Amino acid sequence: MKKVITGNHAVSYGVKVSRAEVIAAYPITPQTQVVELLSEFCASGELKAKFIKVESEHSAMAACIGASAAGARAFTATSAQGLALMHELLHWAAGGRLPIVLADINRAMAPGWSVWTDQNDTLSQRDTGWMQVYCESNQEVLDSVILGYKVAEKVSIPLMLVLDAFVLSHTSEPVDIPDQSKVDSYLPPYSPEIKIDIENPRAFGGLLSPDYYMEMRYILQRDMERAVQVIKEADEEFFEIFGRKYGLTEAYKCDDAKVIIVVSSTITGTARTVIDEMRERGKKVGLLKIRFFRPFPFEDVKSVLLNAEKVAVIDRNISYGAGGIFFQEVKSALYNEPKKPPIFGFITGLGGRDVTPEIIREIIEYTEKNEKPEENILWRGVMR
Repeated sequence: MKKVITGNHAVSYGVKVSRAEVIAAYPITPQTQVVELLSEFCASGELKAKFIKVESEHSAMAACIGASAAGARAFTATSAQGLALMHELLHWAAGGRLPIVLADINRAMAPGWSVWTDQNDTLSQRDTGWMQVYCESNQEVLDSVILGYKVAEKVSIPLMLVLDAFVLSHTSEPVDIPDQSKVDSYLPPYSPEIKIDIENPRAFGGLLSPDYYMEMRYILQRDMERAVQVIKEADEEFFEIFGRKYGLTEAYKCDDAKVIIVVSSTITGTARTVIDEMRERGKKVGLLKIRFFRPFPFEDVKSVLLNAEKVAVIDRNISYGAGGIFFQEVKSALYNEPKKPPIFGFITGLGGRDVTPEIIREIIEYTEKNEKPEENILWRGVMR
């Protein structure tokens, strides 16, 4: 079934066809539409799920943790300060190995108070042990919910689905909503071996001495690394059933590219248009879209970028005192390689400011003409 829907409603339909069993809801702009539509699905009986209205985002994650620990497929959604309020419990979810799916509609962190997009809310949670996937289109959003549950439940690690506020969340596009029977064949019911069960009692989240704690973290890291292959396999199976494929990354016109720009989320679509225009003018430029930020796709990044003469990373975020966060990750991926291209780190689009074709064109042209970056952070589109 094809429907013209917003990115927020693409999340809702993805949760519906994934047959989530517990939804914890607290409203925050620009996320609210996600749980509003899910509440309508639950009220009408279209989705047989427990809809829990809570008093805060902290409580929303607590409800999901309890539901998931009891063996239910759990979901919640939030933005910005709401995600920050969940921070403590994000560690509990990951450390408890609970495959919750959370949709975060990227919204800039306050103050100044904002409802527009950048990635600092989710990227400031990058060390909590959650997988993170950044989406470009509403179709990718819906599909990533389904694929997210598939992967999360295979590796027992929660997943954070990320989409840009307003650029996707409130913008309508045609989206294919897959047939329920096909989703059921791809995503079987969640039935964990270990769960809260009065017939088979276990202890959860107890005090752990130094004799065992490090091994738990070692296993979580090992399974996060294993998730790379699980994502690839789930993506292949998704393609066989639904005819769409995404990968951890996407390389666009990179085979002979001298300059490759690294992007994520909705900046990607604008950047593709610029790449096409510059190709028509004889410029050998390409694009690498990073879709999964955690687990970070080190091998995919190296296989593409090591063939370039120069690399420009475009960040819609900042780690204060260091620079762009995707920039840091890309540098770390190439660090130990004996021969690597110079890497330019650009920051633009914070707080929802438009990232225009002109800005992307300027970034590429600067990278082409300079042998190395003049500064660690190259700001574009900022008023000085």
